[in-house]
Amino acid sequence: MAAADPLTPALTALLERFRDENLPALARAISVVENERPGFQRFLHSVLGRGPRARRVGVTGPPGAGKSSLVAAIAARYRQEGERVGVVAVDPTSPYSGGALLGDRIRMNDIATDPGIFIRSMATRGSLGGLATTTKEVVDLMDAFGLERVLVETVGVGQTELEITSAGDTVVVVLVPESGDAIQAMKAGLMEIADVFVVNKADRPGSARLVKELRQALHLRAGNALKDIPAHHGVDLGALVKEERTMDAPPADSGAWTVPVLATNALVGEGLDELIGAIARHRVWLEGSGQLAERRRERAAGRVRDVAERELRRITWAADSTAELLERGLDAIASGRDTPYSVAEEIVRALLR
Repeated sequence: MAAADPLTPALTALLERFRDENLPALARAISVVENERPGFQRFLHSVLGRGPRARRVGVTGPPGAGKSSLVAAIAARYRQEGERVGVVAVDPTSPYSGGALLGDRIRMNDIATDPGIFIRSMATRGSLGGLATTTKEVVDLMDAFGLERVLVETVGVGQTELEITSAGDTVVVVLVPESGDAIQAMKAGLMEIADVFVVNKADRPGSARLVKELRQALHLRAGNALKDIPAHHGVDLGALVKEERTMDAPPADSGAWTVPVLATNALVGEGLDELIGAIARHRVWLEGSGQLAERRRERAAGRVRDVAERELRRITWAADSTAELLERGLDAIASGRDTPYSVAEEIVRALLR
C-alpha cells in the first residue's frame, strides 16, 4: 500500500464530507477504519496531514471505578465551556461469544443527545492493553475532524493494560476504595502512568484513607518522604508521615509534574472543578516543559511501528509462497524433521528474497 495511491470514488466522496465536518461522515470514516476496509490507510493518510491539535485525555482504572460516569461529567463540563468533545469508550469483547455489551454508551445517555458531543463505543476484539486495535486511529480521526477535546476511556485495567499512555496527552487514573491500597496501585503499574489520580465515589467508606495512602506512596516514589529519618525498626513512623499524607507529593525535580490525588463523586459533581483544573494545569506543564512535543513524537514513533508491523503481517500471510511453506512445514514438524522456529525462519527468508 502506497500512501500516495489515489482514493476510490467512494472514499473520495467520504473525504469531502469529512472535511466539511459532517458528523455522519465522521461516523462512517470511523467504521471504515475500525473494520480495516480496503483503502482505510490511504484515507487516514489523506486526513492526517495537519498534525495533532486536539487535547487528548485518557481515563483508565479498574472495573467498577465509575470511569464512564466521570467521563460523561467531564464531557458535559467541557461543553459548557464551548468545546466540541469526542468520546471513545472501549469495552471488552467476550473470548467465548465474540460479542461486547458496550455498556459505557448506556451510562452516557445524558450527554448522548448533545450535538457537540460525539460518542463512539468500541470493542477490544481480543486486543490486549486496554484499547481496541484501532482506538488510536479513531482518536486521530476525531482530532482531524476538528473536535477540540477527545476523551478516551479504556476497559478495566489490570497489571498490563496500560496502552492508554499511547493515546492520551494526560492520563487520569480512577480508583475507588474497593480498589485496594496504594501498594496495590503501585504493583499494577498505575503509579507510573498516572498524571492525575482520582479516588471516585468519595462518599464511600475508606475513600479518605485511600487518598492519603496514594499521596504517601507518591512521596515515597519521589524520594521525598522520610528522607531525613534514620531507618530503624524502633522508630514510630506513623506520626512522622501524618502531615505528609495530607498533601500531594512535591516532585523530586523542581521542574517535574506534581501528580495530584483528588477525591470525586461523579454522580453529584463533587470534586469535578478540581479535576478539570488539574487537567488544565497538566496541559500547561506539558506545553511549558516540552513534554507535549516529546509525547507526540513518541506516539508517532509507536504508530509507525504499529502500521509497519500490521502491513508486514498482511504481506506475510497474503503471499502464496507463505501458505505453501506453512503447509509443507506443518508436515515436517509432525514428522520431527523441523520445528516451528525453522519453518518460521524459512518463511521469513522467502519473503526477504
